Amino acid sequence: MQTLNGVRVLCGLHRCVPCVLKVCSGGNVSLRGGVGCSPHISTSSRDLCSSPHTRCWRCGSSRLMFFCSSCEVIQPPYESATYFELLNCDQTFALDTQKLQQRYLELQKSLHPDNFSLKSLAEQRYSELQSALVNKAYRTLQKPVARAVYMLRLRGVHLEEATDSMASPAFLLEVMKVNEKLSETQDHEEVASIGQSVREALKDLNEQINASLNKGDLQSAKELLARMKYFSNLEEKIKNKLTESL
Repeated sequence: MQTLNGVRVLCGLHRCVPCVLKVCSGGNVSLRGGVGCSPHISTSSRDLCSSPHTRCWRCGSSRLMFFCSSCEVIQPPYESATYFELLNCDQTFALDTQKLQQRYLELQKSLHPDNFSLKSLAEQRYSELQSALVNKAYRTLQKPVARAVYMLRLRGVHLEEATDSMASPAFLLEVMKVNEKLSETQDHEEVASIGQSVREALKDLNEQINASLNKGDLQSAKELLARMKYFSNLEEKIKNKLTESL
């Protein structure tokens, strides 16, 4: 255990906000207080220790995911980092979206360009790039459909824009009937009932996709994702219709 400027650090590497993340080679890092620090940030060593070993653009020291471990200057984005690595979460479809949001907010507090308005042009540019990348990563991982598409892409599976070819005629007929029923009714309770059925179908599809990805059954995951896209579109239509009927 070491103490640095009143901050307890569990290993040799340290970083005080405006960088949000601290890292050690074998455990957690927990920080409180300190000038410019966020109230409390805790992260695992998986966060940054697994990052590629490159050098800080300013001082040449080893860098972490977002900041230099020595001079603490912001770094350009890692081109090879996955969205899961950027947001320090397990590469799994069954994400805890609340924890994902918490990590996203912590990062944006640290990386936001407003924090670098008085810094060098290079630092301002890197903060813009890092902030935009974290935004994109969060938007992708937050939504089940986008998350599944991304996970398949990481496994070398690129999906076509059109999904009709992957959906069975029976399923397409089912979707068409729900669409017709939805367009014909103006009854709030009936729309809500349709919405409940769609949510249940999406919950089941989420569980099936998660199981398929865990097993490495990418073909099944692709077919299930095609179904999920249709039901997600239905869910959006239902939300809009419920809002209009209020």
